[in-house]
Amino acid sequence: MNILSSVTAPQAWHGDALAIAVFASPKSSNEQSEKPTKQPLQLSESLKNLDIQVLACTLTDLITESEFTGEIGASVGGRVGIDYAIRKVILIGMGDPAKANADVWRKAAASAVKWANKEKVKKLALSFPTYNQDVNLTAQAIAEGVLLAAHQDKRFKSKNANPQFLEQVEVLETDPALANPAIAKAQQIVDGVILARELVSAPANIVTPITLAETAVAIANESEHFTAKILEQAECEALGMGAFLGVARASDIPPKFIHLTYSNGTPKRKLAIVGKGLTFDSGGLNLKTGIGSSIELMKTDMGGSAAALGAAKAIAQLQPTDIEVHFIVATCENMVNGSAMRPGDILTASNGKTIEVNNTDAEGRLTLADALVYADKLGVDAIVDLATLTGACVVALGEDIGGMWSIDDDFAEAIAKAAKDAGEKFWRMPLEDPYFDQLKSVVADFKNTGSRAGGAITGALFLKQFVEKTKAWAHLDVAGPVWTERESGYNNAGGTGFAVRTLVNLIIN
Repeated sequence: MNILSSVTAPQAWHGDALAIAVFASPKSSNEQSEKPTKQPLQLSESLKNLDIQVLACTLTDLITESEFTGEIGASVGGRVGIDYAIRKVILIGMGDPAKANADVWRKAAASAVKWANKEKVKKLALSFPTYNQDVNLTAQAIAEGVLLAAHQDKRFKSKNANPQFLEQVEVLETDPALANPAIAKAQQIVDGVILARELVSAPANIVTPITLAETAVAIANESEHFTAKILEQAECEALGMGAFLGVARASDIPPKFIHLTYSNGTPKRKLAIVGKGLTFDSGGLNLKTGIGSSIELMKTDMGGSAAALGAAKAIAQLQPTDIEVHFIVATCENMVNGSAMRPGDILTASNGKTIEVNNTDAEGRLTLADALVYADKLGVDAIVDLATLTGACVVALGEDIGGMWSIDDDFAEAIAKAAKDAGEKFWRMPLEDPYFDQLKSVVADFKNTGSRAGGAITGALFLKQFVEKTKAWAHLDVAGPVWTERESGYNNAGGTGFAVRTLVNLIIN
């Protein structure tokens, strides 16, 4: 996809289609109703002139026929005529300008792209207002929306049922000197998101622990500021990673412990990002069975590691300075054979703590335990882990919102800001220490699960036991948002790449 910027006005542009983003008209008050009524869109003077001079009053007709109000998410498009400089046009609603944020621009751009493909448009122009009087931010948001919406994962399709018609998008009335660097930045970030999407979407016979390790090495080879270390099973044994290896031992595919290090300049901050990397989770001897077990989707149980590696790929291209970032993934499968861990087994993590396994399907936290101990020894300022950890978090927050737990308020606020700027939703949850009583064990230091009540919280409290030195730690449960069955905004069905852009913002800001 080629994205251009130019100072060209819509009146002077010619091509297949023009997308115009507009804010909703103010709602009128009705004395007989407590609710303000929506008003049909009132065109600005410049759009009225464009409509009359170039578009054969198509905008007026579309607004009248559809009662288009400019509400967020609404759109209406139509044909101008084959003999006109612009053949097709679409109006895209951006809602209330007082409530607009960068994600509104992303989603409006995504709407334009999806409409253009349905209309078999090859050359599309965008006429959008400027976000917060900032051309750079506007161009980046638009480019992210375009590129994310345009991505279609067809690797495993025998036929191309929905071909990509759109070849070029031009952002009008925009200074290229300001916009082009932002568009390039968006491309670099989206490259990371697409990597994460495709890792999550690929089946477990394609993406294995070996694949993730190879992906990490390939990322390191993209930048002189990256180094890669892959620990094999024997090295993990030497480090005492009994929790991680307890999960891995039933798989025919060897586990891999990935440690990518990014360092550029003199580090003023040091951050560790730990991603859960279960490339397939059968549940182990507590096998996932029955309606709702979603065993067929357990290829997505490495969504946390996909986000970490996607962020690493973006950082390899963005190359921020004066920061050190460690990307850590303990990756394996949770399978069933004669070597599988049993309910009741006791595992010893690399910090010496013993864990009674009362549920083999709560395996992700076991792999994260040793990964967090490893990260905790690196002398970083902060650690954030990402995991498709609990169904309880999905029950609490739904499929679009990730849960966040943190022992440090400032770090939690930094993550929240990074997520808000990315248009990715997290909700901070409580670390309710008394709930840890649910994990008390008669025979070991603690169990790996408690009761169903507060399951997402006890999962976070379990992980907390493996961070002892680092003052700032946060746990992000992304079980819901890493995968979607439906197309929405700039996400198509499948892996979403959720949290990549949040991590990138956290690192570079």
